[in-house]
Amino acid sequence: MQKIKYSKDVDALLIELSDKPIDHAEEEGQIIIHFTKENEPVMLEILDASQFIIRAFQSVINQKEITDAA
Repeated sequence: MQKIKYSKDVDALLIELSDKPIDHAEEEGQIIIHFTKENEPVMLEILDASQFIIRAFQSVINQKEITDAA
């Protein structure tokens, strides 16, 4: 049960990992991870998602260029 939703109005990407009840959340930079009481991740919330994805792709591309150049 994995669902991915994008909210354009707030530029947030939500990735649901399970349908278990959420107990708490922890924020690390622009990522919020929602957990169950047993500390299992339930949902990832990525804020400023468009910039996050662009930077992630740029990182992958740059890594590939470095690997190809070697």
